[in-house]
Amino acid sequence: MLNEMGAVARRSPLIRLFTVGFLALLLQVPVILIAMLVSERRERRTEAVKEVSSKWGGTQSLTGPVLVVPYRRRITEAPASGGPEMTRISTGEAVFLPERLELQGKMTPEIRRRGIFSIPVYTLALEARGRFAPPDWSVVGIDPADAEWKDAYLAMSVADTRAIQRLTDLQWGEARSGFLPSAGRFHDGVPGVHAAVPTAPSANGTSFAFSAVLNGTQGVYFTPFGKQTEVHLESSWLSPSFQGNWIPARRTVNQHGFVAEWSIPDLGRDFPQAWPDVDAYSRQVDASRFGLDLMQSVDSYRMAERSVKYAILFLLLTLGSVWLAEILGRLLVHPIQYCLLGAALVLFYLLELALSEHLGFTAAYLIATSAIVAMVGCYGAVVLHSFKRAAWLGAGVAALYGYLYVVLTNEDDALLVGAIGLFVLLAAVMYVTRRVDWFRIEGPGGEMRPAA
Repeated sequence: MLNEMGAVARRSPLIRLFTVGFLALLLQVPVILIAMLVSERRERRTEAVKEVSSKWGGTQSLTGPVLVVPYRRRITEAPASGGPEMTRISTGEAVFLPERLELQGKMTPEIRRRGIFSIPVYTLALEARGRFAPPDWSVVGIDPADAEWKDAYLAMSVADTRAIQRLTDLQWGEARSGFLPSAGRFHDGVPGVHAAVPTAPSANGTSFAFSAVLNGTQGVYFTPFGKQTEVHLESSWLSPSFQGNWIPARRTVNQHGFVAEWSIPDLGRDFPQAWPDVDAYSRQVDASRFGLDLMQSVDSYRMAERSVKYAILFLLLTLGSVWLAEILGRLLVHPIQYCLLGAALVLFYLLELALSEHLGFTAAYLIATSAIVAMVGCYGAVVLHSFKRAAWLGAGVAALYGYLYVVLTNEDDALLVGAIGLFVLLAAVMYVTRRVDWFRIEGPGGEMRPAA
């Protein structure tokens, strides 16, 4: 009885199809483990980036410059229960933004290696200039007589002040003032620098200028603090990824690098030109950043993570092709042989990940594809008892990996390419099996019978 049931299971195409599907699902266990390995390797790369950033300089974010003016306000209050009036002193620091802010930067990138990981770093030479108009104290609700100009200063926050290599004196009108550590209370205590302001802005406004050289890792960001903010940035990096609330008004990216220009009016911001408390708009200021990341041309871990998502589709299509070869060629392929073919397909993702860390994604993908196609083709010749069938199987697997590469490298069109690819595959299966008499193949007793 058991032998008869086993014979039926071996010869029933429907039962064998369900067996193939079960094996494809079972092979998802190593696929999931490889996906976890991709995440673990990505974490290791993140740790390498943090280690390099701790020594070279992190992602830089520059906020400012702003004019900070302390004030002492005398407030007279009458007690509710009567009696003489009482005077108390209220102190604070008002913030005024420049009328015009111009930033010109030249970024010199390079690649630093930490073990097998490559981390993009840069040195930024920055020229800052602009003009401050006389403060409008009515906007912040303070009497100009309460301003203490002797303690006024120009402040700018810098995400990683350890990476500042050079900072010239502040040119304030005709006077000069040296920068000191700390941005004072500006920007919620974020690290930065400040310089004393020798005089209040004149009636026609006072210009300012300074230059800086600082290191950074992966990206740089600015804030639109001028009533009109102009930023010009150029570099030899070939693949910038522009980020933030504003993209460049003009940009050029070619084989020599990129040139980007931002022109931002104050109407697009979510904070005013002046406010009475240095911490009043910290959240809105942080949300207004714009800049770029030094994106590497191909993120191997991101590509590996995306390719693993297609593993179940590849397993079903390849093992299903072997099942169709069984039907059309009246063969029997053992479940263990299916498992070995599936294991070869799963091994592709591990080879792709391991090789991409050393050779880059494109070379790793090509080598892993060639190795797996050769393995599947050679083993298929034994399993399918025909070099011709094995050649068709290897060509089909090669076509699948070529299709996957197109999907991975065209992320914006991945859905369209995927839908067209599946349509073509389904049409091919329908065409190949158009003359198969499924009722005649599956006999009354569940046995496979030769087609006419």
